[in-house]
Amino acid sequence: MSASGTTPGTEAIPGAAPDPAPARGRGPVVAALMMGMALAALDGTIVSTAVPQIVGDLGGFAVFSWLFSGYLLAVTVTLPVYGKLSDTFGRKPVLITGIIVFLAGSVLCASAWNMAALIAFRVVQGLGGGALQGTVQTIAADMYPLKERPKIQAKLSTVWAVSAIAGPALGGLLATYADWRWIFLVNLPVGAAALWLVARHLVEPARQRPATRPRIDWAGALCVFATGALLLTALVQGGVGWPWLSAPSLALLAASAALAALTVYVERRAAEPVIPGWVWRRRTIAAVNLALGALGLLIIAPTVFLPTYAQSVLGLNPTAAGFVLSVMTLSWPISAALSSRVYTRIGFRNSAITGIALAALILLAFPLLPFPGQAWQPALIMLLLGAALGLFQLPLIVGVQSTVGWSERGTTTASVLFCRQVGQSLGAALFGAVANTTIATRLAHAPMPGLPSDLDSVSRALQHPADLTAEAADYLRRAVADAVDHVYIGAAIAAVLALLVLLFLAPRHFPVLTADQPDD
Repeated sequence: MSASGTTPGTEAIPGAAPDPAPARGRGPVVAALMMGMALAALDGTIVSTAVPQIVGDLGGFAVFSWLFSGYLLAVTVTLPVYGKLSDTFGRKPVLITGIIVFLAGSVLCASAWNMAALIAFRVVQGLGGGALQGTVQTIAADMYPLKERPKIQAKLSTVWAVSAIAGPALGGLLATYADWRWIFLVNLPVGAAALWLVARHLVEPARQRPATRPRIDWAGALCVFATGALLLTALVQGGVGWPWLSAPSLALLAASAALAALTVYVERRAAEPVIPGWVWRRRTIAAVNLALGALGLLIIAPTVFLPTYAQSVLGLNPTAAGFVLSVMTLSWPISAALSSRVYTRIGFRNSAITGIALAALILLAFPLLPFPGQAWQPALIMLLLGAALGLFQLPLIVGVQSTVGWSERGTTTASVLFCRQVGQSLGAALFGAVANTTIATRLAHAPMPGLPSDLDSVSRALQHPADLTAEAADYLRRAVADAVDHVYIGAAIAAVLALLVLLFLAPRHFPVLTADQPDD
């Protein structure tokens, strides 16, 4: 490793990125990137609305949550591996491989004969999804110079926003009027078009060949995969599949810790580690990793718990509840697109500090909403939260990608996405425990007997309020409101932690390698 942090022999100029693609040749590649991102973005939302039909056909209600958990596990644990491979062998072969694996998984999912097979094939989809998410972001950074990078990031953010709105509707239509298997087959034409555009139009810049043949750290990849799989399984299933202090949870957490130690040992000895030590030794990358991990944690509050609040407390139907959440996905890409006007003036760090400080205040405003309140009130908070997080996330991603050369950008991008995914898994486990503890405490002092004892059971009971007395229904609604309030307070604490990381760990000036460094 050279003093600049780049691998000797992999680039003609250590630390310098190859010239971005000319603007006239970007169109087809950008279209391919957006279609590739759409495959990953639509996956969760389109499948969620078809769960009743899938369970009705295949059975397996007790384990259907693994349709999502299995996919998430595969995406998360493969991100670092694909990042390293893209730095070693190039983005194009990794992205093409990812699309092919994702489409193969889609075909297998459509042909599943029982729930176990469908879950296994969703894992195959996730193996391709990990390549899509990380490599698309890396190619976007390769193609655009620093000043233009927010344009492509805003387009990719728009894909997620449109998918959040269109996915549930498309999934519902296909499941109702066609067959649930079409929610997987619809990936084929989109993926085939993306594959053709990438194969035909993506031309990577010439690089100086390394003096020695690249060595793949298969032992490190296996350790990373095994550690991530066990840790995320513990976080996803803890408190759901088994109690937190039960033998399965403790065994998984202990095995995760042991494998993590083994991973560190293996990676330190590897010539080309999957997760190099410099992703934590460099202050900029370490700070962004931790800050985006906190973002993954706090984003669970609106995405998981707000729909329950909207339906159980405000009495909205699922469509209206989804709209309350979706307004955040509208303001987020707009704010991200405009963030370049902020960070070119005050710098990446100060832009992100401004965004996360505003996000913390907005999250703290949620518990101040009146009970039961009106739908526009949480919707307004989500609109403001999306704007704040767009100002927070994009400057960090653009900034950290700009501090490394081509040969390290894939690993760096995968590192921050991996931390965000782990933060989401941790947030789901932590905030789920907070919500259920609040519910249990409230119901332990209920003035009437026979009430449910956890958040899911309370939500189901409030879907049929005619079966409850008016007093019981009001008490349950207040319990849900209190639980979600506590979750939002926890999310605000996560935002404060991100703020502290940026204040005390992130350098005041990101060490940007390009000539058009913003004046911060």
